[in-house]
Amino acid sequence: MTFTRVCVVLLLGVVACAAQSAPINPISKTSNGIVFVTQVPMRDDFTTIASTFGNQRSEIQAVPRGGDLWIRYSDGSLKNLTKTAGYGMDGLQGANAIAVRDPSPSWDGKKIIFSMLIGAPTAQYTEPPTHWQLYEVANLEPNQTPVITKVANQPAYNNVSPIYGSDDRIIFTTDRPRDGSAHLYPQRDEYEEAPVVSGLWSLDSTTGNLKMLNHAPSGDFTPFVDSFGRLLFTQWDHLQRDQQADTDTYEAGTYGTFNYESEAVTAKATTSRSEVYPEPRADKAAAGTVFPSHTFNQFFPWTMNQDGTESEVINHLGRHELHSYMGSGRNDDPLVTEYYQQYPRVNPNPIENFLQIKEDPNTPGMYYGIDAPEFYSHGSGQIIALSAPPSQSPETATIQYITHRDTRDALEASVQPSANHSGHYRDPLMLSNGDLIAAHTFETHGEYVPNKSVYDFRLRKLEKSGAVFKATTALTAGITKKVSWWNPDSKLEFDGTLWELQPTELRARVRPNVTTTPLQEPEQNVFSKTGVNLETLKSYLKQNNLALLVGRNVTTRDDLDRQQPFNLQVPGGVKSLSSSFKAGDKVYDVTNLQFFQGDLIRGIGGTTDPRAGRRVLAQPLHDAAAVLVNPSNTGVPNSVKVASDGSFAAFVPATRAMSWQLTDGAGTGVVRERYWLSFQPGEVRVCTSCHGLSDKDQAGKLAPQNEPIALEGLLNLWKTRQK
Repeated sequence: MTFTRVCVVLLLGVVACAAQSAPINPISKTSNGIVFVTQVPMRDDFTTIASTFGNQRSEIQAVPRGGDLWIRYSDGSLKNLTKTAGYGMDGLQGANAIAVRDPSPSWDGKKIIFSMLIGAPTAQYTEPPTHWQLYEVANLEPNQTPVITKVANQPAYNNVSPIYGSDDRIIFTTDRPRDGSAHLYPQRDEYEEAPVVSGLWSLDSTTGNLKMLNHAPSGDFTPFVDSFGRLLFTQWDHLQRDQQADTDTYEAGTYGTFNYESEAVTAKATTSRSEVYPEPRADKAAAGTVFPSHTFNQFFPWTMNQDGTESEVINHLGRHELHSYMGSGRNDDPLVTEYYQQYPRVNPNPIENFLQIKEDPNTPGMYYGIDAPEFYSHGSGQIIALSAPPSQSPETATIQYITHRDTRDALEASVQPSANHSGHYRDPLMLSNGDLIAAHTFETHGEYVPNKSVYDFRLRKLEKSGAVFKATTALTAGITKKVSWWNPDSKLEFDGTLWELQPTELRARVRPNVTTTPLQEPEQNVFSKTGVNLETLKSYLKQNNLALLVGRNVTTRDDLDRQQPFNLQVPGGVKSLSSSFKAGDKVYDVTNLQFFQGDLIRGIGGTTDPRAGRRVLAQPLHDAAAVLVNPSNTGVPNSVKVASDGSFAAFVPATRAMSWQLTDGAGTGVVRERYWLSFQPGEVRVCTSCHGLSDKDQAGKLAPQNEPIALEGLLNLWKTRQK
């Protein structure tokens, strides 16, 4: 849409120009309006408003009030949408103070959904309870007065990063507990045990229907629906044992970690801090075993259908395509090795993380994001891009460095930046006219200066400079404000230029279809053979909050993954060996698939006066509904047998993070899943292999197409138990 500069009537009849005295800048014309937020700068970058994780917190120490929701019209003029609609305040922040974040347009471009926080301490040593809540703003034309409406029927928790689904359901992240149990609040991440969002959720604001799309033990961030109808988001994957508990156990730490008996509100705190999965993180715990100490930490792009089914890393990309290093899963087999990008792959440009992802409106399937460190830079770093439409093979996907690689690093205070370091970037946005903009600071160092932020994020256009892009012209002349607030023990002040963050282009977009994933032919044939109606089974699964998980041949593994055993066999059944296999190479028996569910049972702060909330720990599958219908007496607890063709089938709990491992007959782990995954009630999810194939397996073969013997057995068992 094209806008012109006009004046509008504010509250109380005061006439003010939409640009609010801000001059038009050299980049005065854009094709459409740009909506963004301002934020009072802050130095602290641990679970605060612009941090990589834990940024949903609403306490005054995590998010100073005083920012607003703004629109920059196509002619360069500005309007403060929240102030014009009667929200926010100047000077000492109090009951009417606000902070704003995460604007996202409707499909027709006529309204914006966003998160807003209302209220600040009104006196020293006090802080009223506040939460981020979802709001919509309409009347966005220059000659209209904006109207802001609170979204109905949303949970009374911190609700952030809202977007509109293709069916106009509101998809967002929230720190609401997985099952709504107040005693589990807040969910604590797997890294620092800091409060984090529990995952992705979907709300019909008219009926109040609320459902969890994805349970993420360490959080999901910045979702959006792409042009193909896929729901994209960044997931923090950190499936490792608790580092605070390791410190308490092996280094006389004082975190006070402990286990509750269960998730129940009546569960007692115990003196145990035991963990069973995955392999140990601490060197002392791993000593004397064949397993090196295990750590895992990354922020990768994930996709799922908008109903929460079929979640996976985008296009099944893995660490082999994106990272430059992975540790070995065993120390007793020379074939199981570390990965240093030492064998060929197509992508030459490794990354660590992929944050704040947005799709290029001009090139469907091209995604821009940020590779940033976790601390000291407020989630800012290097702009990167990835082409990954649904048809893109993961093995041919390539990362592009849009800004120089040096821009990723937040330098120590004593380090001089290279000539290539053009500052730090966040919130990249490709506009429909082909311009690339981002929130940018020329600061190259981390936030190491006491008491005051050295970062000055401004929205800027990027221009090509040699092989990379650099920030050039600002989109505004700078938005200034003078505010003060109780923090809450001391009074703080700010008088200067606000941060400009999270731009989004206000334009009409084609509403994509909601994607679905039909059951494939091998599994359809098994349903037909057993006489089980698929929809009848799905109905049963929904009623019991279950999903059905099926694998075709777990002895097949991706050809690049040599960090865990890959010469596998089912005793008396199928065998899959590497194309480079030679006599004397170790072959591993796999007999069972053992399941673990993510239970919120890890406490912190000591059993006498524990801190609120829980961390997820992997616990052997014990969900009553799943245990009731899975086969029993499988030889390994909490597992199902691997059939002679390498297949498995199991009922698993839905809307709860799950992981698993292949074991031998003694129950010893052979190949471990490295991610948490969750499933929807009624979902039937099929995996062709153990670590699904990017292209070919270890023997150079394509994905197996066998009709899973294990699925036939499980469906026949289920029929018997329904009689």
